[in-house]
Amino acid sequence: MLGPVILAASRSDRMRRLISAAPVTKQVVDRFIPGETVDDIVPVVEELTANGLELTMDVVGEDITGPEQAAAARDAYLALIARLAPLELGERVELSVKLSMFGQALPGGHELALANVRPVVEAAAALGTTVTLDAEDHTTLDSMFAIHEELRKDFPQTGCVIQAYLFRTEADARRLAAAGSRVRLVKGAYKEPAEVAYQRKHEIDKAYVRVLRTLMDGSGYPMIGSHDPRLIAIGQELARTAGRKLDEYEFQMLYGIRGEEHLRLAAEGHRMRVYTAYGTDWYGYFMRRLAEKPANLRFFARSMISKG
Repeated sequence: MLGPVILAASRSDRMRRLISAAPVTKQVVDRFIPGETVDDIVPVVEELTANGLELTMDVVGEDITGPEQAAAARDAYLALIARLAPLELGERVELSVKLSMFGQALPGGHELALANVRPVVEAAAALGTTVTLDAEDHTTLDSMFAIHEELRKDFPQTGCVIQAYLFRTEADARRLAAAGSRVRLVKGAYKEPAEVAYQRKHEIDKAYVRVLRTLMDGSGYPMIGSHDPRLIAIGQELARTAGRKLDEYEFQMLYGIRGEEHLRLAAEGHRMRVYTAYGTDWYGYFMRRLAEKPANLRFFARSMISKG
C-alpha cells in the first residue's frame, strides 16, 4: 500500500525539498490549499458561505521547534479571527487547530499548548464561533483530550476529533457522546502501528460505522468527516434512526475534494462544513491528503507527468 510510504515521506526533509522544488507542485497544492495569507483566504470564505456552505479554518504548520514558533501560530489564528470579525458569519466559520502547532511536543508542551490555544478559543467565542481540536498521532491524544476537557469548562462548545482506525476510539466516543460535546469523526490520516490501530480498509470502515452510531445515539453533536459516499449514506440513515433533525449533526469534507457533493448536501438542507486550510507550511498537510485517497495521488502524478 502506498499510503504508509507517503506518510513516511511526509516526515522526510529530503522529500520535502524535492517535492517543494517541483515546478508543478504549487498548481496541485492549490487544489487543496487555496491561499497562503489571510488576504488570500477571505474571498474564499465569502464565496463558500455565499453558496450555502460552512467552513472550518486551519492554518497549516506542525513542525514547531521552539516556543516562539508556537506563539507565532497562536498569533496567526488571532489575526484570522480579527479578519473574520467584519464578515459577521458567526458559527458558519469555525476554526480547527493542531496542538502540535501550539507547542505540544516541546518541553512542558502540554501546559504551553493550553496557554497558547486558550486565547484563540476565547477570541473565537467572542466572535460567536468555536474551535475544534484536531487529532494527531496516537501519542498526543491523552494530552489533547485533557486540554479539550479543560477548555470546555469555560467554553463548552469546544470540539475535538476522534479517529476510527484507533482501537481506543470506541471508548473515547462513548465518553464524549455522553458529555454532549462536539465531535468530528474521521478515519485517520497518520501512520499508526498495528498494536494501536486497524490497518485494513474494511476494518476501519466497520469501526467508523460503530463509532458513528455511538455518536448519533448520544447527546453530543456529531460531525461526519468523510468523503466516502457509502459512509455518508450510512450517516444519514443513522441520523434518521436516532431521530436527529438536520441541524443536529453535520458533514465535513476537505476543500478541493468532491466539491459538487458539498453543494448537493447543502442544497438538501444538511449542514455541510468545508475544512479549508491555508498558509505557507503546507507540506505535511498536503502529503496526508495524498495518502488518504489513491485518487489524490493519481491526480498529483498525472500533473507531474503532464507538466514535467
